[in-house]
Amino acid sequence: MKKPHIVILFTVLLDAIGFGLIMPILPGLLHSLAGSDTAVSKNYGALLAVYALMQFLFAPVLGALSDRFGRCPVLLASLAGAAVDYLVMAAAPTLSWLYVGRVLAGITGANMAVATAYITDVTPEAERAGRFGQMGAALGIGFIAGPALGGLLGGLHLRAPFLMAATMNGLNLLMAYFVLPESRERQSGPREKRSINAFAALHRLRSMPDALPLVGVYAVIMLASQAPATLWIIYGENHLGWSTTIAGVSLAAFGACHAVSQAFAIGPLVARLGERIALLLGLAADGLGLLLMAIATRAWMPFAVLPLFAVGGITLPALQAMLARQVDDSRQGELQGTLTSIASLIGVGGPLATTWLYAASQHTWPGLVWAIGAALYLLALPLLFNSRAGSQSAGREKAH
Repeated sequence: MKKPHIVILFTVLLDAIGFGLIMPILPGLLHSLAGSDTAVSKNYGALLAVYALMQFLFAPVLGALSDRFGRCPVLLASLAGAAVDYLVMAAAPTLSWLYVGRVLAGITGANMAVATAYITDVTPEAERAGRFGQMGAALGIGFIAGPALGGLLGGLHLRAPFLMAATMNGLNLLMAYFVLPESRERQSGPREKRSINAFAALHRLRSMPDALPLVGVYAVIMLASQAPATLWIIYGENHLGWSTTIAGVSLAAFGACHAVSQAFAIGPLVARLGERIALLLGLAADGLGLLLMAIATRAWMPFAVLPLFAVGGITLPALQAMLARQVDDSRQGELQGTLTSIASLIGVGGPLATTWLYAASQHTWPGLVWAIGAALYLLALPLLFNSRAGSQSAGREKAH
C-alpha cells in the first residue's frame, strides 16, 4: 500500500476514534459540568445532534473547497483544527465550552468528504470499491478502539482522552504535511459561492440525473442503518438480557466483523461480481440480518447474525464507486461532501425517531424498528433500476 493511502486511512481512523473516544467519559464529564441527571440526559443527546448538524453543514464546504484549492490544504487545516478542538474540550471549564468543542469537532470531522475525494483522485475506477472498503475497515477499527481507549484513559483522568486525541491528530498533521502529495491541481477562475453551501449542494443534485437515483439508494442505506447504530445495545440489554460485559463484547465483535469484511472481502467480491451485483448482495444480506434481529429472542442470536451484517458492509463501498463515476474529477469533493452531509442530516433526526418508535413499540413488538429498517431496503430496488436505465440511455446517446 502506498504512503498516501496509509495517511488517508490513518486520518479516517482518527476521525472514528475521536467520535467514539468521548462516549465512555461524556456522562461523567457532563455530571461534573451540568449537575443533575436530567441535565446530563438532555445535554448528551444535544451534543450528539450538534456534532451531526455541523457535519451536515460543513461536509459540502470542505469538499467544495478541496475541489477549488486542492485536497491537501483543506485536509491539513481540518487536522490542525481537530487538534485544537480536542485541547479546547480538555480544558473546557463550563458546559458552553464543551458545546464549542463539539461544534469544532463536527466541522473538522467533516474531512471524511475530503479523504474520500482524495482516494477517488488517486485510485483507478476498477479499484475504488476496494479502497472505499479499506476506509470502511478503518472506521470499524476506530469505532472499536475509540470507546475502549476512552474508557481506559478516562479511568486515569476524565479529560485524558482529549489530550491523547489532540496528540494523535498533531502527529497525523505532521505525517500528512511531509508525506501526502496533492492529488489534483488547484482550479483557476471564479467559482460560484453556492458551491460551498450545504443546502445548495443538496439542491444541485437535480443537475446530476444519472446520480440522483444512486444518491437515493445512499439515503435509504443511511436510514436503515439507524436501527443497529442506535438500538444495538438498548435492544440487547432490554429485550435479550445482555449484561454490560456482553454488550461490550458484541460491539467489539460487530466492529471486528465489519473491519475484516471491509478490508479483505470487498475488493475481490466487487472485482468478481461487479459493483451493481455486489451492491444487491449487500442489500439482501443486510436486510435479512435486520429481519432476523426483529424476531430474535435469545441472547446469542445477534452474534449469529453478525456475518450477514459483515456481508452487508459491501453496500457503501460498491455504491460509492458507482457514484464516483457519475461526476467529473472537478466535482468529486463536492459529491463526497454532499453524501457526508446527507448521512449527517439523517444522523441528526434518525436516532431520535428510532428511539421514539422503539419506546412506543417495545411492549408490543420490540423488533418493529428492525423490521422497518429491512423494509426500507425495498425502496432501493426501483431506484437501482432507474439508475441502470438512466446509465443505459446515456450510453446510447454517447454512441450516437
